[in-house]
Amino acid sequence: MTTAVFTEPDVDEFTRALTSGPIAPPPASTILIADDDDDVRDVIAFKLQVAGFRTLSADNGRSALNLAVENRPRMIILDVNMPQLDGLSVCYELHARPETVQIPVLMISGNNRPADVDRSFAIGADDYLPKPFTQVEMLRRVNWLLLASGRS
Repeated sequence: MTTAVFTEPDVDEFTRALTSGPIAPPPASTILIADDDDDVRDVIAFKLQVAGFRTLSADNGRSALNLAVENRPRMIILDVNMPQLDGLSVCYELHARPETVQIPVLMISGNNRPADVDRSFAIGADDYLPKPFTQVEMLRRVNWLLLASGRS
């Protein structure tokens, strides 16, 4: 018959565990939103922030590309029609760079023509959401893309 041996935790480890600070939650995913319409951009940012995401915002394609390269967000929401550099060009540039090629891109647009949708997917967009869209649908797509890419 074997005898159970009980060991007491080291007092120092026990004391450290009790007196240490709280365990920090994992950092929130950052999502870049690029849309030249301030109202659309602000509503998307607000809904994402309420859902627990951090956001970066750009009002043109050139700024969006620079922010994506500098900050490497977990995901990017791009409007197709923007000044300086359109969303399709931004998406193309992102997928041409090794440092940003893995970032999922959700294209949004008021154009829902099949040719525009096809072109978005052809240049590397991961999803396409026509405007107007519900915030619930936008959040569903964001969560799905992050989960599918393993970047949630």
